Formats: sequence, C-alpha cells, structure tokens
Amino acid sequence: MPKLIYSKNEPDLLLLAINRREDITENRTDLCPETELLQISTKILKKDTSFKPHKHNTIERKTYNTNETWIILEGSVQAKFWDTDDKIIYETVLKSGDCAVVFHAGHGFEVLEKGTILYEIKNGPYYGQAKDKTFIKGV
Repeated sequence: MPKLIYSKNEPDLLLLAINRREDITENRTDLCPETELLQISTKILKKDTSFKPHKHNTIERKTYNTNETWIILEGSVQAKFWDTDDKIIYETVLKSGDCAVVFHAGHGFEVLEKGTILYEIKNGPYYGQAKDKTFIKGV
C-alpha cells in the first residue's frame, strides 16, 4: 500500500502518495483516489497477461490544479514536500522503482547519484513557469 501524506492544516486534504518498488504485488494497487486528476496503479504482471485493446471516450473534465508524479528509473533523489502553509511535512529518499504522486503538496528534490533517471508526469496543458508555479519563500 502506498504511504499517504495528509495536510496538518487541512486534515482531509491528501497531499501526496509514496509507493516503494518493494510494495508492488500481483494485486492491483491504486495509488490515487478516483477524485484526483492522475490515476496511477501498480501490479506485477504475469507472463502472457494481455489487455483487451481499447480507447478512451471523450469526457469533459474540469481541472483546477496540477498533479505531478516522479517515477525513479535509476539512481536516487532526496525529495522534500511542503504543506499548504509552506512548512516541510515530509522528506524521503526515492530510489529506483519508487514513485511519488503529488496532489496538493509543495515539492522539490535534489539528485543524489550521477546518472539518475526519472519520469516526470503532469496533467497539461503547460502554460509556462509564470502561470504554472509559485516558488516557496525561504527555500
């Protein structure tokens, strides 16, 4: 099961989910509540598993914020996450195979190993840094 981090200021607000590579099993695990913009699941797949070919229907979705995911492929990063009051709420090292899903937390990381590779996934469109980001003061 992913580690879920909730806001200390708004206890019902899910800030982020952290899933470790070693926690992935043959059972599907959803990392995100269905109310969030990104939907990410994990599962160890058996040989000869297949999925019926499909496409997705056009559905109007209203979005008000950006969800972001980091999937570490190789290496490691020191990740830090901030609550809604811009105070650090959680710190961790993410290693190969780990995944962080950021719903409402401030976030940043420092690369710990040369050659670290990650996927960064966000909902779009991206309108540029000036519209997309507010930097946390004092950091």
